Amino acid sequence: MILYEYPFNEKIRTYLRLEHLFARLFTLQERFDALDHHFALITLFEILNVGARADLKTDVLKDLDRQRQTMLAYRGNPAIATEVLERLLAQLEECFVSLTNASGKLGHELGENDWLKSLRSRTSIPGGTCEFDLPAYYAWQKLDDQRRQNDLREWVSSLIPLFNGIHLLLGLLRDSGAPQKMVALGGQFQQNLPQGRTFQLLRLSLDPNLGAIPEISANRLVASIRFVRHEADGKLYSNSADTPFDLTLCA
Repeated sequence: MILYEYPFNEKIRTYLRLEHLFARLFTLQERFDALDHHFALITLFEILNVGARADLKTDVLKDLDRQRQTMLAYRGNPAIATEVLERLLAQLEECFVSLTNASGKLGHELGENDWLKSLRSRTSIPGGTCEFDLPAYYAWQKLDDQRRQNDLREWVSSLIPLFNGIHLLLGLLRDSGAPQKMVALGGQFQQNLPQGRTFQLLRLSLDPNLGAIPEISANRLVASIRFVRHEADGKLYSNSADTPFDLTLCA
């Protein structure tokens, strides 16, 4: 199954983008080729750009605290597994404290690194990181693999509290919904959303063998999905076949 996710608001959109970038960064930094480490740094700069919002840290802390208060209300409920609840509360507390203790703007330590600043300013220029432009960076790429990996881990370390908080919040959000089997008749689907709940994330799973690609639009009132196909000529065409899929709404 292929899973697609669609955010209902800008905050969740930012969380998903950061989760995507961190996943790429962690994959690239554990490889050994200098080219992989180059793109790990490019990804690190993308994270800094996305995370530059002044209220991002505040949003994550508020969401962590909100989830913690919600979970505390379940204490003493016989229908709730106590061990699982306490473990989740401990994770929320750990993420909250770690992010609170991250002084200053997230990633500010990287902004104070002159070498990284010079590299970051050149990455927006096509070919701007050539050896004749940045000989110090060229020399870094020639260091042994372990040295480059250690440098990357050190630079990323200040952002780990942010990643841990977002990763936990998105996990809880995804677990809040239950999948329902749907069929898009003639490749078209529209559903009015239940009122009284504020949905934040739509998740859609479908069989890759169907060759269908969902184009999703949604707001607080309605979710619309149109399925298309990517043909050999490189163009997208409407998919007129009835298309089964799983739909999950997460609040």
